[in-house]
Amino acid sequence: MSNYVVEMLNITKKFPGIVANDNINLKLKKGEIHALLGENGAGKSTLMNILFGLYQPTEGEIRINGKKEIINNANRAIELGIGMVHQHFKLVEPFTVTENIILGSEPTTGGSINYKKAVKQVEEISNQYGLQVDPHAKIENISVGMQQRVEIIKTLYRGADILIFDEPTAVLTPQEIDELLDIMRNLVAQGKSIILITHKLKEIMAICDMVTIIRRGKGIGSIATKDASPEILAEKMVGRQVSFEREKEKAQPKGPILKLNNVSMKNEKNVNVLNNISFEVKAGEVLGIAGVDGNGQSELIQAISGLRKINGGQITINNHDITNKNPRKIAESGVAHIPEDRHKHGLVLDFMMTENMVLKSYYKKPFNKNGFLDYKAVDEYAKKLIEQFDVRTPTIYDKARSLSGGNQQKGIIAREINLQPELLIAAQPTRGLDVGAIEFIHSQLIEERNKDKAVLLISYELEEILQVSDRILVIYEGQIIGEVYPEETNDKELGLMMAGKKLTKEG
Repeated sequence: MSNYVVEMLNITKKFPGIVANDNINLKLKKGEIHALLGENGAGKSTLMNILFGLYQPTEGEIRINGKKEIINNANRAIELGIGMVHQHFKLVEPFTVTENIILGSEPTTGGSINYKKAVKQVEEISNQYGLQVDPHAKIENISVGMQQRVEIIKTLYRGADILIFDEPTAVLTPQEIDELLDIMRNLVAQGKSIILITHKLKEIMAICDMVTIIRRGKGIGSIATKDASPEILAEKMVGRQVSFEREKEKAQPKGPILKLNNVSMKNEKNVNVLNNISFEVKAGEVLGIAGVDGNGQSELIQAISGLRKINGGQITINNHDITNKNPRKIAESGVAHIPEDRHKHGLVLDFMMTENMVLKSYYKKPFNKNGFLDYKAVDEYAKKLIEQFDVRTPTIYDKARSLSGGNQQKGIIAREINLQPELLIAAQPTRGLDVGAIEFIHSQLIEERNKDKAVLLISYELEEILQVSDRILVIYEGQIIGEVYPEETNDKELGLMMAGKKLTKEG
């Protein structure tokens, strides 16, 4: 009997023009949490899609509990006790939690679905692993963290003993992340085995027993967490030393570029989501907005970039009124925007990368000649940006959707920075990215600041806010409730303010 529940041996996967996995080995022991670590686009998801039967390996073999298996579809993987919690959930919004969990393997009595029995089973699994999910709630009414728990129960309901988590913390709040790590500990305590795809080194150090590292599709090897450190892992993953501290000179802010004056916005239910917000961002500074997700950050970005109308107040760029103007007018007055949802607002996924690079400038010279696109000029421009920002794509003509998340993000940042804006709005600019890409993006934001641009950074990552910002505002329930400087505060104090506690200085 093998010591391993999963052995992936010499796995190679070739797609036309690209070797996604090149001779990779991964071995998972029973009751272990095993991290699969790599940069964006290193081939992590491809490898796990092979284990889950969504792709077939070009070469190599898979053994489950010591026995060689051909996993040619997801149903076969499920029969073998493998479950996968995908990064983008596959849930039916109007259905209840229970309906989603049993979908496709409904318990029946006398030919009809036994819903009562299903609810009971969901409750049992939920209690056994500390998942605390309401079986009757509708998916559209529950938080992202809860939706993820539904996905976990879905795999357990189908009898999974081996669980694959694909970047599970990318969409969670810090509190939900802690809860998820506890859930994982519960799962392995009860005999499950977990493969965790991630590039968050802190989480690996906190919860994993082993780490297998892949770089640009090749296996770099496996290491026990107890023998590793964030620095060692980062270097193995990226292939060079990575700095976790951001080096920057003290800011020398000039005059204000962006001004908000008593800005208010109501939502569909006529409730205020922004309450009389006033602040300014100066040339030559990074202003960070800290807050727990859902306190008005998205609405604030939409108001400034013209995606939503405000109900009161005024927004100006260089004293030029842009209140409720359309997004193109606002972009033309010097605003660039790295959006928080790169798929919805950042890229046209079915366009080639060349086309995505000129989404905001295709109608101008040199790309537009007498109303026709000059494709040669577009291609040259795109090629230059893609090289400059190290966007990894087989060719500049590949569709945006075929790139990894990190490379999609680098593409957006290249396009926006190259517009040479007066104000750069960076919303969650490093969400879901690896340490190498984060280091690069932070240096780009600081460089823009050094060129006397105004940078507005909105992020839920406290570390990012503290490292990159020159000044920090805290937003809570649609109001700015405090201003601090990174060198005079810490994550604990910021955390309290984000929870709505106004801090008074002793004096």
